Amino acid sequence: MELQEAITLINTDTLPSGPSTWADLGCGKGLFTEALYSLLHPASKIYAVDQYPVKLHNPAFIPVQLDFVKDNWPMPPLDGILMANSLHFVEEKAPFLHKLKQQLKENGQVLIVEYDTDIPNPYVPYPVSHPVLRQLFHHAGFENIRSLGKHPSIYSKTDIYAVLID
Repeated sequence: MELQEAITLINTDTLPSGPSTWADLGCGKGLFTEALYSLLHPASKIYAVDQYPVKLHNPAFIPVQLDFVKDNWPMPPLDGILMANSLHFVEEKAPFLHKLKQQLKENGQVLIVEYDTDIPNPYVPYPVSHPVLRQLFHHAGFENIRSLGKHPSIYSKTDIYAVLID
C-alpha cells in the first residue's frame, strides 16, 4: 500500500482539529504513522511503538520500543490510538481493550485498520473481522464505531478495513 492509499483509507473529518497526542501501536515502518500525521494538526505528536527498533525520522514521532501487549506503556493519557494491522497479534483482546481504554483521555479515539477475516494464518494469528471488532469494542464500553473505508489486500482475498471508535 502506498502512503496516499493509507491516507484515503483512514481519512475522517472527526479527528481533533487542534494539537493532539496519539500512539501508533505496532507502527512497523511507519506507513500509517505518516498517514495519520498528515491528517492531524501539525503540532501533534505520535508515539511510534513497536517491538523492534523504531526508525522514523519525523520530529513529531516519539520512538518507543516495547511489546505493546505485554509491557506497560510509558505514554501520557492519549487523544487517540492507532492500530494498523496490529490488533491481530493480540490473543486476549478483552483485557487488552481494557488496557487501551485506560490509556485514552475521556474523549479519546481509536483508529483500527485490520484484515476482514476470522481465519488465522501465520501472518494474522488472531484475526478480527469487522463484525467481530464491532462486538468486541461494544462489550468494552465503546459507543460509537464508524466504518471509514476498505481496500483490497495484496496478501489475501479479504479486504483491509478501517474504523474509527470513540
